[in-house]
Parts: sequence; C-alpha cells; structure tokens
Amino acid sequence: MRRFYAPPIQFSDGRVWLDEDETRHLRDVLRLKIGDEVQVFDGDGIEYSCVVETIEKRKCTLSVTKAIEPVSPESSLNLTLAVTLLKGDKLDAVVQKAVELGVNRLIPMTSARCDVKASGESKRTDRWRRIAMEATKQCGRAKLMAIDNLTEFRTVIGQKNGTNITRILFSERDGKGFESLSKTADLLAFIGPEGGWDDAEIEFASSAGVQTVTFGGRVMKADTAAISIASILQHRFGDMN
Repeated sequence: MRRFYAPPIQFSDGRVWLDEDETRHLRDVLRLKIGDEVQVFDGDGIEYSCVVETIEKRKCTLSVTKAIEPVSPESSLNLTLAVTLLKGDKLDAVVQKAVELGVNRLIPMTSARCDVKASGESKRTDRWRRIAMEATKQCGRAKLMAIDNLTEFRTVIGQKNGTNITRILFSERDGKGFESLSKTADLLAFIGPEGGWDDAEIEFASSAGVQTVTFGGRVMKADTAAISIASILQHRFGDMN
C-alpha cells in the first residue's frame, strides 16, 4: 500500500492535505489518481486509510475513511541512541536502520576523538530527518524517530532525561557484560566514534551514573556497533524476541 506522511496539524474535518513534496511523490512518481486509496500516518503513531480527493500543483487533499493499525507496531522499549558523528554517509545508514529497528530518538554528538567537522549542522540534520521519514514510510511504522540537533557528548550526559531512564555507555574497555543490566523500559545508549572514547569521557560518564558495557571480544566499526547495539537492546528489553 502507498504510504504518505502528514503531521497532525494537516488533519481537519475528516480530511488531510499533503505538502508539496508528498504531493509530487503521489502525482509524479506513483502517478495516483483521484479515487485511489492510500495510507497516511501522522508521525505520532496513528495511521489512516484515505482516498485521494483533489490533486493540485503544490498540495493534494484526501478524505479520511478510518484509522488503521500500522504494519509495524511500536516497541515496548523507549530506546534512544546517542551516536557520535561518523565519516562519510555512515550516519545516514545508522539513521535508516535505527528507524527500522524501532528506535524512538537519535542524538548526533561530537566527542573528544570525533574527527568529523561539525560544519553544515543544519543541512545534515535536515537530511537525517528526511532519511528517517522515508525509512518510516518504507518500514511500516507510524511514529517518526526524533532526531536532535548536534550536541556535545558531555552536554548530553548532563541533560535530564527522566528519573527512570537507564543510561549505558558502550565501550571497548572498562565495562561490564550485558548480564549486569536490569530490565528497563526507558533506555539511552551512547555509541562512540571510530577512535573510541577518551579515558576522561568514560570517567565523566561513570561519575554521572552512566553504566559502561563492553561487547565480549568483538571489535566493530562505529556504524556496525550502533546497528548491532540497537538490535541487541530490542531483543533483550523490547519486542524483538
């Protein structure tokens, strides 16, 4: 089924309108016509069956027929990934796979050993959000993964993320195994850069109450680690079991 995204503000009186980009996709790419059935999700977890009513140059209007269950339900685990900037387009792939794996929030970070320049932040963030939206359309979720603005590692550590959240720093050294983790429904996982964490960062996180976890003997690239960690955490604490 053809899926489109429209935020809640675009729903009114049993109808929903699609913006210019979504209209172009509906009209020029999929070549849909008036009367065709589509699905529209609002990014907050609700999806609707709709029928195309009007198609204009910059927007189109659809009538909402009923609310439906999204193909991909949300995980019981509220999972946030805090990922250090990666070279090239590696973080693009992490964003896409994080959406598919049911991550709710992604925080791009800088850190001591991050060797990627933090320039063009706004454009990169916009691109990651577009990638997340397209991945949401393709994988069947109805909730958009939130993507924060670029933040420094120590700033993220110092933020108040809720009293019940479990915070985990994945490191190649100085950590315990997964068996040390207690079951949780709200989790923030930190993934470092290609060069790993600086000793001072590990100490800073520990002093702030963040648990350090180490993969057995596995040495992974940062993008592989981010995707693997999301999978393991969904299996251990979420709905991938």
